[in-house]
Amino acid sequence: MITRRTFTAALLAALPLTLLSAPTLHAQDLREITFVQPSPSAINSYPVFVAIGEGYFAEEGLKVNVEAINGSGAVLQALSAGQALFGRPGPGPLLAARSRGVDAVFFYNVASRNNFGIVVRADSDIQDLEGLRGKVIGTGTADGAEVGFARNVMSDAGMVAGEDFEFLTVGDGGPATVGFNSGEMSAYSSSTADSAVLNHRGMKVRDITPPKFARFFGNGLVTMGDTIRNDRELVEKFGRAFIRGHAFALDEANREKVMTHLTAGNRQEGEDPEFQGALFDAIKSKTTPVDMTNGLGYLPEEVWEEWQESLVAGGELQSPLDDLTSAYTNEFIADWNEVIK
Repeated sequence: MITRRTFTAALLAALPLTLLSAPTLHAQDLREITFVQPSPSAINSYPVFVAIGEGYFAEEGLKVNVEAINGSGAVLQALSAGQALFGRPGPGPLLAARSRGVDAVFFYNVASRNNFGIVVRADSDIQDLEGLRGKVIGTGTADGAEVGFARNVMSDAGMVAGEDFEFLTVGDGGPATVGFNSGEMSAYSSSTADSAVLNHRGMKVRDITPPKFARFFGNGLVTMGDTIRNDRELVEKFGRAFIRGHAFALDEANREKVMTHLTAGNRQEGEDPEFQGALFDAIKSKTTPVDMTNGLGYLPEEVWEEWQESLVAGGELQSPLDDLTSAYTNEFIADWNEVIK
């Protein structure tokens, strides 16, 4: 059961992130809200930081504070406990939460292309998933989106966690490098950002995820069902500003401004401009839809069905949800895309 105390403890243990607000002449008139993300990286949530820096949220009458907490599970706890109004968890953890009665709703597809992969060291003898039978797969968190993704991929290959392979929570970045070097893990369920960090730090990795999993979109915008029903105008405002930040950052002509906004959001990432730029390019490539027919943010029904099937097969869901369509909505997407035309 999610409690305020549980979330507070998670928040105190979380990595700090600079809280930002767009400059405005009437700051006291802005509605202050909190957005939670599953890691401290500003680049992973780049549309939010661009929308803050460009003043898009302020134009909607909002002051957005950003909090970084550890993983999608913690993000969903924050939303359920009323500690935040918007967050960016993965679809797997969201469906698992809904199966426990948490009325969280996905309403914008940020990582429209799969942003996870199972990676091994570049010089590893392991060439495919079968090579991980009897091995250990490291993860950044115990219940984050990367865990559900890896479980689904391994289930598709006929392997079950705890029987054919093991998960080991090792953390991100440096701890993952230690996990590889110590031999504690043979593979790592990695986000695009994690892989970029490992490669940048000299731990060269290779992705062995089957290509068919590229269709599985990743983390996106989530709020509680009550917020959509009772505070619809807020959702409309947040989404309008967000999609403007998303579109602004996708335009290469705005790159210099985007990097400035991201550095303001996480100064550590901005200390190495070359790495910051490479990481942004990697993340950005995952947030550009393959098919722009429905514009930015659209959530394909058929992939939600595939996500659910994979979660059931992998044991993360005991059975399909009574109403899968209640887990997500595209009701705002067309109007928001009109804003950026």
